[in-house]
Amino acid sequence: MTDRALAVVRAGALTTVQDLGRPGHAHLGVPRSGALDGPAAALVNRLVGNPPGAAVLETTFNGCAVRPRSTVTVAVGGAPCPVTLDGRPVAWGAPVHVPAGALLDVGAALCGVRSYVAVSGGVAVEPVLGSRSTDLLSGLGPAPLTDGTVFPLGPRGDTHARVDVAPQPAPPAELVLRVTPGPRDDWFTPEALRAFTSRAYRVSPASNRIGLRTEGPALERARPGELPSEGMVLGAVQVPPDGRPVVFLADHPTTGGYPVIAVVSAADLPAAAQAVPGTPVRFLAVRRR
Repeated sequence: MTDRALAVVRAGALTTVQDLGRPGHAHLGVPRSGALDGPAAALVNRLVGNPPGAAVLETTFNGCAVRPRSTVTVAVGGAPCPVTLDGRPVAWGAPVHVPAGALLDVGAALCGVRSYVAVSGGVAVEPVLGSRSTDLLSGLGPAPLTDGTVFPLGPRGDTHARVDVAPQPAPPAELVLRVTPGPRDDWFTPEALRAFTSRAYRVSPASNRIGLRTEGPALERARPGELPSEGMVLGAVQVPPDGRPVVFLADHPTTGGYPVIAVVSAADLPAAAQAVPGTPVRFLAVRRR
């Protein structure tokens, strides 16, 4: 019987299993999780013939290396990076035939933060609440990859896409995040509201899957004190006591007590997943539809 499995040779700085996530469980205190750069994950799945919701590997900065125990098709996308097969360069952003026992090495990101590795059949770990995603906040799903971990793979699906290289957006040189007013924008002074959408921020090195933290001008509150904990949504821009905005990403907490000054358009969040520390950030106010 064919051994449909994937052995981890080099886990990298932070590599997790991700799919479309588990939305709809906030009332249980469970974040949605899922791939931070959803379009990149969906594209590599399509390149290897998987459905969009198949589980992939999401790497952070320095990639990973894996060895399949049966012949598979693999595609790497998201942050551009060198990819080698048994030491020989192979295509990034295209389906690659990987024989059983061969070593596929996904190198460090040349730009951007997160690369995505899709394997034909998908990573077939046991789902939790309908998702195979690793949730770093709640601990649901499989633990982040470690050297020597072996993951099961699902059955091969449809024939992979026959392309040379699939076009993908470049990681942002400047991150422009469209925002609508949040439920607690009245907790900030008029000067703070103007500064939020007119001053430049930068991506902080402290950013992670929970939130994109920023460095820049502190936003002054118009009232003291703290809020009782209230529900948080994907893209909420929460302002902690230091006054620097934090954009909530896929592993964000479902409740929080710091005021939400704005909410980022969901369409802009994949770019946030690829913004390296130091990337300029600009919040652009738009009208609610």
